[in-house]
Amino acid sequence: MPIRRFAPFIVAALLLAACGKSQQGERKDAPATVTTQVVQPTQWNDELQALGTASARESVTITASVSQTIATVEFDSGEYVRKDQPLVTLVQGQQAAGVAEAEANLRNAEQLYARNRKLADQQLIARADLDTQRAALEAARAQVATQRATVADRSIRAPFSGVLGLRLVSPGSLVTPGTQITTLDDVSVMKVDATFPESMLALLQVGQRVRVRSDAWPGVVFDGQIAAVDARIDPVSRAIAIRAEVPNPDGKLRPGMLLQVGVERSSHQALAVPEIALVQNGTQSSVFRVDAGNKAVQVPVRIGGTQDGLVEITEGLKPGDRIVVEGTVKLRDGATIQDVGAKQGATAAAKGP
Repeated sequence: MPIRRFAPFIVAALLLAACGKSQQGERKDAPATVTTQVVQPTQWNDELQALGTASARESVTITASVSQTIATVEFDSGEYVRKDQPLVTLVQGQQAAGVAEAEANLRNAEQLYARNRKLADQQLIARADLDTQRAALEAARAQVATQRATVADRSIRAPFSGVLGLRLVSPGSLVTPGTQITTLDDVSVMKVDATFPESMLALLQVGQRVRVRSDAWPGVVFDGQIAAVDARIDPVSRAIAIRAEVPNPDGKLRPGMLLQVGVERSSHQALAVPEIALVQNGTQSSVFRVDAGNKAVQVPVRIGGTQDGLVEITEGLKPGDRIVVEGTVKLRDGATIQDVGAKQGATAAAKGP
């Protein structure tokens, strides 16, 4: 009797459970709602990106070539100097005296040679004696040049125009060969060295436009061009180095700066897809391509540059392929899809004026 009383409830529960399983099966087999897009060639302009290091067009450490005490320092830290401008003068009393002595000997040799030449013209002395005096005259001239060179070594000048670094010496300091006095950099044009993967070698050419950016100057772009492409590829990193020259009239770029380097590629036709359409699994990129039966097939692709939310596809797709743009997280390979992009477009059109 109790079993008969609860029989209707048991039957109803079994029917509800069966109905629930049927609905779950229908939901499981229901097509995934996505939006799609047909891939077509488009005009593509992008940049090859890399990090680079700035260096001066000309750079040198100013040092002494002799051991001597500094007499005067004729520059300040950070000063702009011209080529051959005096920077430091060393004590040169002994050397100046040597020049005076050599010049006196030269004047004496010149007088003797002039006198002997007149005598030789009158055939009063042998030509051999005149030749001996001529050799003495040349030796006296060489001695003057030598003594003047020793004085010049004690006047340190700028080898080229540029900006000086910090002053590291003072008057009265004793300097020896190799003692650092300051640095000198020609920063009117900067050299920027950067490396790219060897796969990009064919895309790098001398004369290509380069855009350089620095965190020190947000929003500022420095334009230049590739001056040289290295003749060798690094066998360890498999990278190719380039050197760009970037005009720097305002002196904003400094040697040693870390820069973002963008090498502009020539305009070309390319297949581009929205970044959200990419599925990334480690280093492998893929997209879902829609086949004739509204099935989403996952295909691997090779990507190139990026630009304004788009990614260049270099391998894996062809013009006319339809891919899934939104809704990829709900898909698996071979899943059935329902494209709602057309409905959204119709709705948007209906709402328009």
